[in-house]
Amino acid sequence: MRLPFLELVRRRVVVLDGAMGSALQQMPLDLHKDWMGHENISEVLNFTRPDVIQQIHESFLAVGCDAVETNTFGANKIVLAEADMADRVFDNNKAAAEIARRACQKFETPDSPKYVIGSIGPGTKLVSLQQTSWDVMEDSYYEQIRGLIAGGVDALLIETSQDLLQVKCAIAAANRAMAEAGVRLPIMAQMSMDLNAGQSMLLGSDSETVVATLSPYDELDVLGLNCATGPTELTEHVAYFSRHWPRFISVLPNAGLPMMVDGRSHFPLGPEDFARGLLRFVEEYQVNIVGGCCGTTPAHLKALIDALREKGYLPSEISDLKPQIPDPKSPIADQSKIRQVVPVHQVSSLTQVQDIRQDLSYLVIAERTNTNGSRQFKRLLQAEDWDGLVSMARDEVRDGAHMLDVCVDFVGRDGKRDMYEVVSRYVRQIPVPLMVDSTDPEVMEVALKLAGGRCVLNSMNLEEGEEKLARICRLAKKYGAAVVAGTIDEDKENAMARTAERKLAIAKRIRDLAVNKYGLHDDDLMFDPLVLPISTGIEEDRRNALETIEGTRLISRELPNCYTVVGLSNVSFGLAPAARVVLNSAFLHELREAGLTGAIVHASKILPRNRIDDEKWNAALDLIYDRRREGFDPLTHFISLFENVEEIDASASADPWAGLSIEEKLKKHIIDGEKRRLTEHLDEAMAQGIKPLDIINNILLAGMKVVGDLFGRGEMQLPFVLQSAETMKAAVAHLEPHMEKVEGQSRGSIVLATVKGDVHDIGKNLVDIILTNNGYTVYNLGIKQPIHEIVRAFQEKKADAIGMSGLLVKSVAVMKENLEELNAMGIKAPVLLGGAALTRDYAEDDLASLYQGALLYCRDAFDGLKVMDHIAEGKLDVIVEEQRANSQRRKELRAKAVKPKSMDAADIKPVDRTNPVPTPPFWGRRVVKDIPAQHVFGFVNETALFTGQWGFKRKGLSAEEYERILDEKARPIYEDLKRRAVADGILKPMVVYGYFPVQASGNDLIVYHIEEFLDGDKVLMKPKSAPRERLRFSFPRQEGRRRLCIADFFRAVESGEYDVLGVQLVTVGPKATELTEQLRAENRYQDYLYLHGLSVESAEGLAELWHKRMRQELGFGSEDDPDIRRIFQQGYRGSRYSFGYPACPDLEDRQKIVELLQPSEIGVQISENHMLIPEQSTDAIVVHHPQAKYFDVG
Repeated sequence: MRLPFLELVRRRVVVLDGAMGSALQQMPLDLHKDWMGHENISEVLNFTRPDVIQQIHESFLAVGCDAVETNTFGANKIVLAEADMADRVFDNNKAAAEIARRACQKFETPDSPKYVIGSIGPGTKLVSLQQTSWDVMEDSYYEQIRGLIAGGVDALLIETSQDLLQVKCAIAAANRAMAEAGVRLPIMAQMSMDLNAGQSMLLGSDSETVVATLSPYDELDVLGLNCATGPTELTEHVAYFSRHWPRFISVLPNAGLPMMVDGRSHFPLGPEDFARGLLRFVEEYQVNIVGGCCGTTPAHLKALIDALREKGYLPSEISDLKPQIPDPKSPIADQSKIRQVVPVHQVSSLTQVQDIRQDLSYLVIAERTNTNGSRQFKRLLQAEDWDGLVSMARDEVRDGAHMLDVCVDFVGRDGKRDMYEVVSRYVRQIPVPLMVDSTDPEVMEVALKLAGGRCVLNSMNLEEGEEKLARICRLAKKYGAAVVAGTIDEDKENAMARTAERKLAIAKRIRDLAVNKYGLHDDDLMFDPLVLPISTGIEEDRRNALETIEGTRLISRELPNCYTVVGLSNVSFGLAPAARVVLNSAFLHELREAGLTGAIVHASKILPRNRIDDEKWNAALDLIYDRRREGFDPLTHFISLFENVEEIDASASADPWAGLSIEEKLKKHIIDGEKRRLTEHLDEAMAQGIKPLDIINNILLAGMKVVGDLFGRGEMQLPFVLQSAETMKAAVAHLEPHMEKVEGQSRGSIVLATVKGDVHDIGKNLVDIILTNNGYTVYNLGIKQPIHEIVRAFQEKKADAIGMSGLLVKSVAVMKENLEELNAMGIKAPVLLGGAALTRDYAEDDLASLYQGALLYCRDAFDGLKVMDHIAEGKLDVIVEEQRANSQRRKELRAKAVKPKSMDAADIKPVDRTNPVPTPPFWGRRVVKDIPAQHVFGFVNETALFTGQWGFKRKGLSAEEYERILDEKARPIYEDLKRRAVADGILKPMVVYGYFPVQASGNDLIVYHIEEFLDGDKVLMKPKSAPRERLRFSFPRQEGRRRLCIADFFRAVESGEYDVLGVQLVTVGPKATELTEQLRAENRYQDYLYLHGLSVESAEGLAELWHKRMRQELGFGSEDDPDIRRIFQQGYRGSRYSFGYPACPDLEDRQKIVELLQPSEIGVQISENHMLIPEQSTDAIVVHHPQAKYFDVG
């Protein structure tokens, strides 16, 4: 008898097979005869070519795989309907299982069982996006699983899942089919974490959400990952599963990230690199089941099996296997004993999780998305204003809700329809989890069929006996939900428990039924000890609050693994609004002290203790604890404190303009970048007799000066500076029609240009924006401007100064040449210089002494404003002297500094040239155009984007404060821009790259023609005959330190061996450049900054992505650090060097990259000064040597 599949998994690592689809692509199959005209539906081959399917299964079994997956990835009714075979789903799955079984039988022995795993793919429709319904999808899967069971599969695998609601639906279908067949098979579920979605599932669920949502499913024996990427990219998710998933784990990655090359999917990972990546998961994270997905061949699986066997994870005899847990006969493998699992107790939406037991708070459940909790919600529901209901939900989330309590129960309305309309919108537009609130289980189930996360059902009790409770427990079990259980029973006189003891007794009874009879767990239960009013004055109501507090305490103590939740506001029913705020706040405080887990509450109406004066707080406590005494009624006293108080609102804020003079209002507009009511206040200022020009010069510019000061002190981020500039621009535009045209209104003028050969203009344009909005006239000439054009504009416009900018190292040399030319022309105009490659010391020492006029170094736009202010005020000599004195002071400090000792050449270790040389997948160049922008975003360096490009600086902020700014400001902008970039096609990532045979000769790297290194399509590392030199790079060598040169990292000519040089050139296309210029012309300065920064960093991200791919193609991608942050710090083997940077500063060598790669095919040109156009492009040579890292030859 075959060992049960899970028993083998308990005993050792189990190896599944590799790719079916990739194998089928290599088969000579006829489109009409074999594929029946449906080449994208491989399941038809189960009918037409079972021999081919069995042959592929056998190819994996032959190398030692323990199990094969059936060829049924798309064999459900929804998919096969596309081939007019929906009525043959059962037969197709049964046939596929039997094919796989026949293959297994050829290789199975008593000591080496082989297993058939029923493959269940995601289909072609996403149920969370309502492309189909739960019922249709469940029926589709049900029919498929019936066939798999009939065909004799050993386990069911729900794989490549992109939508958690689909996974839940497939589990429900499996449970139904197995119950009807009278069998119980293991269920496995594997998620696909897609770079398209930023390393989450396609609909945004990350590993935390996956575990939170699926942990309640006891029948889910294995949770795993497959497809989308290679092993390395899955590391973070595997690590999380290992820490928090209590049962088995599987990982079946692709052979790397697939890309379309020459019209076919190409996978970069070779067998050995693939095996190393998965072996690490077994060793470090105790992964139980491994295998391959797309692009993995029998060679990949053989390498994996050999690696596992070498490490002792695959003994040759079953009898030799040692169990992985102390008791291998236990019915459920307790992985927590192996991996020290920390279980999670959370609720979730598709994209967010919330701890049920909050560390420093309580679970805040919004009460206003409820017909019983909000008159506004009820009105909007009656009007069927669905958008209004969504807006209400958003408000609740903004007010701090962790979860929404959604109730649409309304006499006379169709509850099921209303629940569908509301929840179908909430699950797509509101990020937080849902509490589904209804007295009707059928209404509850409507919501559960729409919500992909883990919901809470509100509520069940025993008022109508056990039958209804059982029904709700079954819903919770089927859909993986938690449940609120009210302390109510069948007592006809006193169903609602009023005393603490009775609340506990009913809670215990419900717990026993739910857990011991209906299969829920303690952590699925949230007990509601019932909040009843204490505001009526009726004697029996006086103790309601204190009994609820004590009931909460008792339940928390006696049922510690369960939770407690209350509907808070009922305690103050009927009181004045201000009184309700205080009483609710005090009551919540006391409940939390008693152990309360969560509350259904209007979060913005809760005040902390320090916001309520002692008299009111103590009066509330007197009322809560019924502290009546002779002559004192706490209810009467409490009410009396609020007789003249209209409202206490925790969220109320004063009018920001109240009490401000018109001058202060206008300055505030500029400083805050606030456009709302701007025109109203400008008109008010003019109505008071202030002239428009005086408003600009005396009020608005004063506000801009404050902005500059705040920026200089690090107290304002660059994006908010630009927001102020936009507001300034709008103010001036509103005032201009009211102004008399008078010559000389400008404070001064400047000609600005990026120097010849440099296409970077963001810094220059920021100077333009700041100067223009501070009253200066700017003549912005653009990029790549030769000196004669700059001089012509300066003379024609009679400008007061010249400004030159440049990003590149070479641009600094151009600036020097320009200054020499100005000297030759006898021009002594003030010159402002700036740019990333220009240092203050070089500008203020070397260039200032060279130029005959005043030369001022400007670190940023506000330095430029400061200089122009001095020029406008006739104080140029003051700032020149200030700069000279600062320069002299720095010289003196440098002279006093201790010089480091130079290294003795004898102590320098030479570069080891005995490292193995990898074999490239091809010689020559390849073009790749169809790269999804979403793949690139996963490799964008957020630090470089937020800090370097967008100017969100940490200066003066704590780490927590800075992170909060990024979360509140930068990341939402980033997410929105990414969506727009994809939807509008703003970024079009393209790559041309290649591999070329090389040898080093001294400081030179010789690149050979490839013909002698090819035997047909086969790559040779030894040429057939002496190769011809194609071109050579000459690299500089360090003068001191290690005396490194890039050529050192390659095999020398004298060795007789040949090496491989990688070369890449990437671009995100011209559209981003065009749009940024359009935004600047429209005075949308913030948007300009954001889009420009994103496009530049996306090009860098694409370079990072493609370098990773090249490492994978060269066979050492598995050595990459799994943390992307360390990848940005060269956490990988080798290096990527770009010309114009320290190790290879000669930008002219870029022409040789262009010669090798011919990038015009992807729309990239090179300028006469060796700049890539469009700007959002970058290139590099890729060096594989382990010792190759960044260094400086200077």
